Amino acid sequence: MEAVILFPAIDLKNGQCVRLEQGDMARATVFNLDPVAQALSFAAQGFEYLHVVDLDGAFAGKPVNAPAVEAMLSAITMPVQLGGGIRDLKTVEAWLDKGVARVIIGTSAVRDPELVKGAAKRFPGRVAVGLDARDGKVAVQGWAETSEVLALEIARRFEDAGVAAIIFTDIARDGLLKGLNLDATIALAEAISIPVIASGGLASIDDVRALLAPDAKKLAGAIAGRALYDGRLDAAAALALIRRSRADVK
Repeated sequence: MEAVILFPAIDLKNGQCVRLEQGDMARATVFNLDPVAQALSFAAQGFEYLHVVDLDGAFAGKPVNAPAVEAMLSAITMPVQLGGGIRDLKTVEAWLDKGVARVIIGTSAVRDPELVKGAAKRFPGRVAVGLDARDGKVAVQGWAETSEVLALEIARRFEDAGVAAIIFTDIARDGLLKGLNLDATIALAEAISIPVIASGGLASIDDVRALLAPDAKKLAGAIAGRALYDGRLDAAAALALIRRSRADVK
């Protein structure tokens, strides 16, 4: 397994950086009016990889906050993974051409798995699958609808497709600072060969320590949102912990 990566998150709603609670657009807190300034801040803090979600796009089924994403891509050099409203190969290709390092396909991973397989084959290492689960079942359409399909069932569809990563979000914890659901995330990682990234609820440096523990060794990283914005997670301390962990591995 490659070194663990801590991804700072920028969720875009109406061109602004927000954090939702449990994926509810009505429970959005605006943390920065300027996504570019926020991206530059994360870069300056030493993060290696940025996680961006077009929330409006996830509901609309097509990119909505493209100007904000493009402005961030122009301003920073660190790689960006982007999800939200990516439902066809044309959109995948357009974002990759614009400089996105990796696209995240969520709803279409449930409804159109052949799109994921085709995109992953055409763009090796640049397509991830977003599995956002409520009680183990995958939610779609910006989490507005819950399917009857289990996250593991979806993940297994892509075992040999060349998917770069599975981003597994526990919706019940997202934005609530209750801690990562590592038990479920580790169980998923151990059941498949695709790297798994934990998402939803990261609250403190303790979550980062847990991510680096031996029983979590199969995890590729985690996404940090609200905890970074409200100061509960000190970026310098978290990144230093990860660096020490990498040094110990070497």
